[in-house]
Amino acid sequence: MKTLYLDLGMGAAGDMLTAALLELLPDRAAFVEKLNALGIPGVHYAAETAEKCGIQGTHMRVTVAGEEEDEHLHEHHDHVHEHHEHPHEHEHEHDHDHDHEHSHDHEHHHHHSGMHEIEHIVWDLHLPEQVEQDVLAVYGLIAEAESHAHGMPVTEIHFHEVGTMDAVADVVAVCLLLHEIAPDEIVASPVHVGSGQVRCAHGILPVPAPATAYILRDVPIYGGAIQGELCTPTGAALLRHFVTRFGEMPVLRVRAIGYGMGKKDFERANCVRALLGETEGAQDQIAELDCNVDDMSAEAMGFAMEQLLAAGAREVFAQSVTMKKSRPGTLLTVICSPEDRQRMAELLLRYTTTIGVRESLKSRYVLARSIETLDTPYGPVRIKRSEGYGVTREKLEYEDLARIAREQGASLREAEKLVKDSAQR
Repeated sequence: MKTLYLDLGMGAAGDMLTAALLELLPDRAAFVEKLNALGIPGVHYAAETAEKCGIQGTHMRVTVAGEEEDEHLHEHHDHVHEHHEHPHEHEHEHDHDHDHEHSHDHEHHHHHSGMHEIEHIVWDLHLPEQVEQDVLAVYGLIAEAESHAHGMPVTEIHFHEVGTMDAVADVVAVCLLLHEIAPDEIVASPVHVGSGQVRCAHGILPVPAPATAYILRDVPIYGGAIQGELCTPTGAALLRHFVTRFGEMPVLRVRAIGYGMGKKDFERANCVRALLGETEGAQDQIAELDCNVDDMSAEAMGFAMEQLLAAGAREVFAQSVTMKKSRPGTLLTVICSPEDRQRMAELLLRYTTTIGVRESLKSRYVLARSIETLDTPYGPVRIKRSEGYGVTREKLEYEDLARIAREQGASLREAEKLVKDSAQR
């Protein structure tokens, strides 16, 4: 399985993710040319060699109308507009301070864009359909976070022109790079968000900034001794959209390594590290929810299990147990994705008589799975394949075999033989 691992020990910003992923490509110059050929209004990309703590990597320099965003920041980003927010005023904390005490002379000279304008900018780039969808989804996360942080509808959230082009450039670049690299899964370390406070247009805010904190809910994050904002809203949204799971680096045969550098210098190398390689299998996290009941009928229990499965639970099963006062009861267990655990807990409380639900997060080893469709004289038959950790398995889809068995008046075993014999002809 092609696996990308992101080491986020120094947080994440859009330009750092872009540079780290760029280093994984065999022809970096050609990809930078491809980015510049997109025609993002006023934007130019340049990959520059950079060094942090003796490690060489790449810094992606993005200019808007010939200047980098941080060069405009003091002039344009420290303005308070009624019903306007600047989601990228925290962008590139790796590159500058937020102590803005400059005049507001330019506050009315620059256009501000909402999500509608962002959509048109992206549509005009003629990106591959999946990339276009990814870009808009990432921007949607940022707009939603700003909407929540400032208590106003998404339709009233506006992005400053300079910050917009810079952020669009970062988001488009990362989405295109991941489309090019095409990993089967993306795993990331817990996110170092920094610590302390940052000064912005609205005053002094805690780290992580409210929008970043909202985007990273349910994602493992931590602070530390480093003062400053290490993870930007753009970086957070990209991680939230693309990362399959957060945790330790899996067993990985590394094929390529990329270092995406920020501008600021710390006692630790200020970079995002990307490792691309092959895993023999995969690991992910699941949530396990349990509850005990001793006062439900079999019909009610069956109905509850059906509702949980229909709502997206990966697995639901029941076991007979002996409860307090030696009463026979049922232990009901639900397996689901971590992000679904609260919703599943609410359904357990709704459809069962329990008054409490236990929750635990567990890591699991899984085989990489794929499905192939085989054309046979009896119609299409799906083959489910699983491999990893030295194991390879394949199995014909039950529903397809059952259909053939009914049509041919045969048993499942006979239907399976018909399919296999036809495949060998």
